[in-house]
Parts: sequence; C-alpha cells; structure tokens
Amino acid sequence: MHSAVSVLFFLFVTLLSIPCCAELSIDGSQSPINSGTVQLQKYPRIVLYSVSWCPHCKEAKDYLTSHNIPFINKDVELDDDFKKELIEKYKTGGVPLIVFGKDEKLMKGFNRERFEKILRDMSK
Repeated sequence: MHSAVSVLFFLFVTLLSIPCCAELSIDGSQSPINSGTVQLQKYPRIVLYSVSWCPHCKEAKDYLTSHNIPFINKDVELDDDFKKELIEKYKTGGVPLIVFGKDEKLMKGFNRERFEKILRDMSK
C-alpha cells in the first residue's frame, strides 16, 4: 500500500511539473492576425464533387484547403442528391469534378496548373 501511494505521489508531482503547452484565452477571443501577411483574394464559387477514397479528390481538397480557397465539397457517395446532380446536370459520373462560378467553367479531374489557370482566366 505504501509503495502504491508513493507511485501515485510521484506521478502527481511529475504531472504538475510539466509546463502547459497552450495558453488559454479567458475571453474566448481569437488570436490576433498580422494583417500585413494576410492577402485577401476573391474567389469564384467553387464546388467539388468527390468521394472519400479517390486520390485525385483528396489532392484537390488538400490543395484548396492548404491555399485557403473556400469550396463546397459534395461527396456523391454520402448524398444521393449530389450523385444525381453530378450525373444529370453535368452528364458525368467521374470525380473529381470542380465547378467554378455559376457553372461557368468545369474541370474534370484535378491538375494544379489547370486549376490556377481557370482562376486567373475568371478573374480577368
């Protein structure tokens, strides 16, 4: 019994000595942003039709997310309405399909250079 108490006491003291890794915000406010480093860019509406297991879909989602490009992800396996929309409206069952604006441009598959070119062309 004495050794168990000693072990618990040792663990307690050890845990107390570990510094906290993050500061807590008491008022719940967001950390400040250095506005000098933030570039605001206006993007067209971007809709990504995807499935979870598709490597090209994942590449597109990762690219959009890592570049802070807002998009709507429509997983056609999780929602039959999205699948119906993909097939009937866009006449394809292939993913990824990226829709720019109000159906102004479509991109089947994902290629970073092609994606960036479409964005440039749409911003003119």
